[in-house]
Amino acid sequence: MTGKKSDYVPRLKTHYHGRAVPALLERLELKNPMQVPRLVKVVLNIGVSEAKENIQVMDQAKEDLTVIAGQAPQVRRAKKSISNFKLRQGMPIGLRVTLRGNRMYEFLDRLVSTAIPRIRDFRGLDPRGFDGYGNYNLGLREHQVFPEVNAEKSVKARGMNISVVTTASDDRQALELLRVLGFPFKKTAKEAKEIKEAKEARDV
Repeated sequence: MTGKKSDYVPRLKTHYHGRAVPALLERLELKNPMQVPRLVKVVLNIGVSEAKENIQVMDQAKEDLTVIAGQAPQVRRAKKSISNFKLRQGMPIGLRVTLRGNRMYEFLDRLVSTAIPRIRDFRGLDPRGFDGYGNYNLGLREHQVFPEVNAEKSVKARGMNISVVTTASDDRQALELLRVLGFPFKKTAKEAKEIKEAKEARDV
């Protein structure tokens, strides 16, 4: 072997330190690299409501999320009983996994470079998914866009929520951070207007 496992650095992490930080210093007009926003964690959630009737469904969803995240998820259980939904307190209803460090970077790299391009009729991520505090929430309709999922075994497409938590002080900083990491966002209305005005100015 040429190196230890601990020497491995994910491609996206290398990109962040080598290219993203200098780019963000310029774009955000920051003076100190320590001010540059960074990723904190990524949280993945999948709802499995059918598990209350068929526990095998939960087992398959757990297997799928494990191969997607590279880490075993936690089973989320109902906090209270709701008779109208035949839901009892403590029933398994979903899965959650929290990624940090190298696994976080590896997941986001696969999300941006492999999974998102497989979304049908994709026209860009919605920049309105930010929460006002520099964190981004992305909803996928089909978890099967990740090629790691065995479509023959996992016959039902499940929705997935992906939350990206950052140290950004506001949504603008977070948007720029994710953009330099390769997230394909749609242009905001303000950006589209500025591009149009610039084009019109050049054509005059």
